[in-house]
Amino acid sequence: MTPITIGILLPLIGTMLGSAFVFFMKKEIPDRLQKTLLGFASGVMVAASVWSLLIPSIDMAGALSAPSSLAAVAPAAVGFLAGIVFLLLIDELTPHLHVGSQKAEGPRSRLSRTAMLALAVTIHNLPEGMAVGVVFAGESHGLTLSAALAVSIGIALQNIPEGAIISMPMHAEGNSRLRSFIIGTLSGVVEPLGSVAILLLAGVLGVALPYLLAFAAGAMMYVVVEELIPQAAQGRHTNLSTIGFALGFVLMMAMDILLG
Repeated sequence: MTPITIGILLPLIGTMLGSAFVFFMKKEIPDRLQKTLLGFASGVMVAASVWSLLIPSIDMAGALSAPSSLAAVAPAAVGFLAGIVFLLLIDELTPHLHVGSQKAEGPRSRLSRTAMLALAVTIHNLPEGMAVGVVFAGESHGLTLSAALAVSIGIALQNIPEGAIISMPMHAEGNSRLRSFIIGTLSGVVEPLGSVAILLLAGVLGVALPYLLAFAAGAMMYVVVEELIPQAAQGRHTNLSTIGFALGFVLMMAMDILLG
């Protein structure tokens, strides 16, 4: 199995491990623990967006132009905003239901609560798969294999608690433990699919790689701002989500620098 294949599959494996928690834990994750895990996932995604995606995007564009010119930052700015708009459109056009919410978002639909919960998580996981794909695509444009693996490992680590946050509410909705595990796992399948799609696209549009790096960053930041942080802030105030964010951010930052 090649390093790229391993890197593409690692986030899905993380989701599977987290989803398996439904076999060993109670129906609901304690609120304080869930806030900590949401904060941790946010920290990992923000750090990966900056160190692993936006900075390489600017560096690549700068190598093709004057480092301090507008051309050096334009791909990062355009790609980042495009990633935000892309996820915004998917969010608006897909019926889905966030964990802990009673009101569905997107167009009206007859889908079950379970299906809409799964769709919400699938939307969330898509940009993570895109991020993994684009950093491996960047291996031939200056990014190292170890740096790409660092992104994959970081996303896999934050997918473990996310998998539990997905599967356990599914069980609380009345699904069996096995069904909840399967739904949680399937929600992560979009990640390797997104990785492969970006790899193929980057192979055809190599000059667009700085834009694709920033695009993945924008999509990930959308998920953090639109979903993870609001969910972590719901209910009784606690600083645990902030602590989790700091730990996730520092871990991902350190991995990117030490392995890059």
